[in-house]
Amino acid sequence: MKKIAVFASGGGTDFQSLIDANESEKFCEIALLIASKDGIGAIDRAKKHDIPTRVFAKKDYPDLDKLYEELTYILNMHGVDYIVLAGWLKIIPESFIKNFSDRIINIHPSLIPAFCGAGYYGLKVHQAVIDYGAKVSGCTVHFVNEIPDGGAIIAQRAVEVKDDDTAEALQQRVLKEEHSLLPYCVKKLCLGLIEKTDRKVKIN
Repeated sequence: MKKIAVFASGGGTDFQSLIDANESEKFCEIALLIASKDGIGAIDRAKKHDIPTRVFAKKDYPDLDKLYEELTYILNMHGVDYIVLAGWLKIIPESFIKNFSDRIINIHPSLIPAFCGAGYYGLKVHQAVIDYGAKVSGCTVHFVNEIPDGGAIIAQRAVEVKDDDTAEALQQRVLKEEHSLLPYCVKKLCLGLIEKTDRKVKIN
């Protein structure tokens, strides 16, 4: 059974969706939660389900490369096969991505390639969608490469943008889709049912 590590920087609702799906139908071992700081909700969720946690706070690692060097060692020590970014807000250096090439996936709260890249995270994404006047938004699970939100797309779900939407209201509807899409993609990945050829991804 494949082992995954989940990286989170916030409340961890996407992380929880993975926990719940995996408890319902065991498709992986959630070997580790990597948190970007102490006191976040994701840590509490990990504790409730006896998932080991390591905190890699920026204040403890002024050198970003050093942080990811140690993180690489920890992941290898735990035998982690795949990394799932579930609201991870830290910059990831290219060297780390190369070490785990095609083994890191991320969920982003828009339909990539729209409203993505540097600076697009959290409510900022949904406000940008509304301000632009887009009629459809959604979420995307993709492989991670050296370009922010630029990796090959695995799967997407669409959500209607309503005329009276607020960023918060749109976020909640997109999150509902995230909580279904992310476990689905992680399951397919861990069962070896995802084929990637350059930017083309096929789910079997």
